[in-house]
Amino acid sequence: MKKPSAGAATNWPKPTRQEIVAAKGKSVPDVIAPELKILFCGINPGLYTAAVGHHFARPGNRFWPALHQAGFTSRQLSPFEERELLDLGYGVTNVVNRATATAEELTRDALVAGAFELQEKVIRYRPRCLAVLGLGAYRIAFERKVAGPGRQGEMIGDSIIWVLPNPSGLNANYQLAHIVRLFRELRKAIA
Repeated sequence: MKKPSAGAATNWPKPTRQEIVAAKGKSVPDVIAPELKILFCGINPGLYTAAVGHHFARPGNRFWPALHQAGFTSRQLSPFEERELLDLGYGVTNVVNRATATAEELTRDALVAGAFELQEKVIRYRPRCLAVLGLGAYRIAFERKVAGPGRQGEMIGDSIIWVLPNPSGLNANYQLAHIVRLFRELRKAIA
């Protein structure tokens, strides 16, 4: 797939149907560095995201609009500009770095194993906060029967755990305005 030209934030290359189908099981590289302010953590890459190789790339995903509208970025970045987050003190990873059509395809065992690997990554990179994007996935992966959005009572090393809704357009439980409000609470708490 061809890379977008500089400044092509709204003109991303679109994967073909064959590229999307072929992305099943692929991974997406982390956007990570030591001692970030916040490491955002998706559940796992969708097929569209894995096909283009950039986080939260599927049209309709609300991560990039929420990040901007909550004040994390001065403008809405495209998934192809994800590395610019590092300069702002933010990064992106996943609980399970294996693409599926929907997060529901992940087994409980895959989520629990992914959480174990994620904890090791958080201890190694020491972000101030790990923000897990997906309440249900967090509950399963970290074996917490009850967890709501916001700061959790536990930590990983010195890293705070914060849970936010899954920004996927498939998550009808949260509208963009509500997601933005919750993202803004995180930004203000970690600033």
